[in-house]
Amino acid sequence: MKYFGGCDAGSTYTKCVILDETGRIAAHVTNRSRINPVLSAQAALDEAVAQIPGLREARELAYLVGTGYGRNKVPFADENISEISCHAMGVHVVNPEVKAVIDIGGQDVKGIAVDTDGTVLDFAMNDKCAAGTGRFFETMANAFEMPLDEFSRLSLRAKNVIPITAQCTVFAESEVISLVGEGKPMEEIAAGIEMSVAKRCFVMAKKAGATDSVALTGGCAKNEGLKEAIEKVLKLKVIELAVDPQLMGALGAAEYARQKGRKG
Repeated sequence: MKYFGGCDAGSTYTKCVILDETGRIAAHVTNRSRINPVLSAQAALDEAVAQIPGLREARELAYLVGTGYGRNKVPFADENISEISCHAMGVHVVNPEVKAVIDIGGQDVKGIAVDTDGTVLDFAMNDKCAAGTGRFFETMANAFEMPLDEFSRLSLRAKNVIPITAQCTVFAESEVISLVGEGKPMEEIAAGIEMSVAKRCFVMAKKAGATDSVALTGGCAKNEGLKEAIEKVLKLKVIELAVDPQLMGALGAAEYARQKGRKG
């Protein structure tokens, strides 16, 4: 049996997926990224390989594709492919019916239009500001002094929304701290935060060609409050993916590896 790997060396998390010849996910790993992307990728690859009996190291993979922020630093990679292409392919593998994707990563947001074969039709990217990204949500959770997963559900209890007017992460954090200090309901502040991010996704959704539905990828796709806000603000159904949305880049990279490695 041959195995094919994809390693998504992201700015916040490093993910690895290994597929067998049939396209089945044989192993997957998600780790917090270190400062050194080489060490991050190597650690994720080692953990994934260890899940497969008979494989001893990443160099034994039939083909390996690197993607993400540190894609040029993935050890033993046969090729590097952009995370935009890999997220599109990953979603296509999981659900070929999806044609529009919003990828909310650690430091940027992307809107991706997916063709019928999983390739990219068009895309837009906001990488000029951290507002609305994974880093932004981590900062907000810290301001609330609670874990990120708890914060992501907080807004679901809100009966009203307190708008967050600041467009910058730093100023938004100050605004949130002030509101908390004034004794405003925390769930309503959280709802305002989720709504502000959903509004930032509007341009990305349009560029992705979303008309009635969209899939979310990246770690922020697990944010239940954000999914609800996107459905309300953008009037789009958020399609649930059957595989961890944070793995989509690595999965797409692994699928590209499988396609290319089987030809070799």
